[in-house]
Amino acid sequence: MTETTSTWTDQLWSHYLNTTSQFRRKNTTLRQLLFDMRTTTVYLNTTTKKALNTTNKAFNSTNMDFNTTNTTKIVLTTTQSPPALPAPPEYKSPGPYLVEYPYKYDFIINEPTSCEQSKPFLVLVVPVAPHNKEDRQIIRDTWGATKSVSGKNVALFFLLGLGNVDEKELSEESKQHKDIIQSNFVDCYKNLTIKTMVMLEWLDAHCRQATYAMKIDSDIFLNLPKLVEMLQHAPKSQYLTGLVERGAYVHRHQDSKWFVPYSVFSGNVYPPYALGLAYVLSMDLPKRLVEVSPQVKALYIEDVYLGMCMSHLGLFPTYPPFSGAFHVFPLRYNRCQYSRIIATTLDPNANRRQLWADFNKPGPYC
Repeated sequence: MTETTSTWTDQLWSHYLNTTSQFRRKNTTLRQLLFDMRTTTVYLNTTTKKALNTTNKAFNSTNMDFNTTNTTKIVLTTTQSPPALPAPPEYKSPGPYLVEYPYKYDFIINEPTSCEQSKPFLVLVVPVAPHNKEDRQIIRDTWGATKSVSGKNVALFFLLGLGNVDEKELSEESKQHKDIIQSNFVDCYKNLTIKTMVMLEWLDAHCRQATYAMKIDSDIFLNLPKLVEMLQHAPKSQYLTGLVERGAYVHRHQDSKWFVPYSVFSGNVYPPYALGLAYVLSMDLPKRLVEVSPQVKALYIEDVYLGMCMSHLGLFPTYPPFSGAFHVFPLRYNRCQYSRIIATTLDPNANRRQLWADFNKPGPYC
């Protein structure tokens, strides 16, 4: 249910520093440094020595030293001091429980016109680690292959950060499938909140014409016909649904994976939120959630943070219209039972292609 990238090479860090805007220095600054050099050395051929002697008077504030070798060296010394370069802003870490957001992350690989061209009713976004090509292909071969349900177009995209991956191979995959979006944040578990907010930024910028979007993990079985059936009767604004958690206690034990200290969140119970395995939202929400995010501390638990942003807007997630629609724990495969749900986490050992083939074979489900 979570994607992590833990192996970082020197080459990868170098790529990250060169592609992340907070580390880049503009070329204009480098050019200015060159112009401000106090001493400039120029080598001239002896044939130009005479011409320079005749114009020597024009350089009253310049000392020229000519030698008598075949090549003449001129040293121009100016009295002007170079302008002081501004000190870079001191980096301040948000600490172990918050992430660097809001921040202007850039897209390295993008599909900016895909939604405009396909005009989807529903956009599926799968956050996945850059190196996880196998999961991406399994999804393309199973529920991600569905492009239309009941006359409603469906678009699929994979959202990646920076990780230990062959960038040329990733670029070729992107050219082949045209479904990869990559941004320049570090792809790791702690940055899932950044990944989610970058997803919302992208949806608002490039898929506003869609009616709904779904964030779905890579290890999930998705029953698209059941999902579209539900959405055809759902609100088209201020709507977020999934496996809704209400009254979730804040973990205060320091050994917990989800430990949060009182200094970061003082309440004992989180606002209602939809668990991150899979949730659906109406397309008016990405813009509103991004806009409100500066007013909410960017907690590293991404689904909780989204619930906090919703709460700040005075909004809350909606329960699905029927119980058992979403399952966070793997639901044992049964064709009849799977036809009645929307999404479930799958056992890591499940043969997803085989399961999908059985689910889609002809004949009644039950």
